[in-house]
Amino acid sequence: MNGGFLPLVVAALVLLLPLLWVVGTFNGLIRLRNQCRESWAGIDTELKRRYDLIPRLVEVVKGYAQYERDVLERVVVARAAAVASTGSPAAQAQDETQLVGAMRNFFGVIERYPDLKADRSFLALQAELVNTEDRIAAARRFYNANVRDFNTRTQVFPANLLAGAFGFEAAEFFEVDDHTIRAAPAVTFGAAAAVTPTVN
Repeated sequence: MNGGFLPLVVAALVLLLPLLWVVGTFNGLIRLRNQCRESWAGIDTELKRRYDLIPRLVEVVKGYAQYERDVLERVVVARAAAVASTGSPAAQAQDETQLVGAMRNFFGVIERYPDLKADRSFLALQAELVNTEDRIAAARRFYNANVRDFNTRTQVFPANLLAGAFGFEAAEFFEVDDHTIRAAPAVTFGAAAAVTPTVN
């Protein structure tokens, strides 16, 4: 009787182990995909916080920089495009890149107004915006780490076979292109040597 039982156990294991692997791998992919979605929601929350701060900041600046209307309008237009952007992370990153560029110009204008830089309302909003930018950067790193883990899991063999069969597609990274971070400084030598960032 024991001799007949052993082949049944071996046959059950041969059938059961691949099934357990499929279930475990599928559940792991679902868990990683949900982590990507959850971390994207964290980015979305921080972006909305930034979008709420920008109009308040623009209103404070308007009182001081009345002749800088084109710069202020570019910020408002870029903000509106970023708020309306609900596509893929790559599409939203393009709109965020435009907003980051407009905000960089905006803060460049502020440098010409010392009274504005001393305004308490402006300083409080600027501090809140800096804090929000830090939170966006942290949320983006967390999201991109989850995307990396998910994409790795869907691309390694043999999990990639299961991922393809069940329609798991690679997730997109959220990368805002900030030229000033990647640009090498242009150095000029002469009587008035200067180092200025080159923006592409």
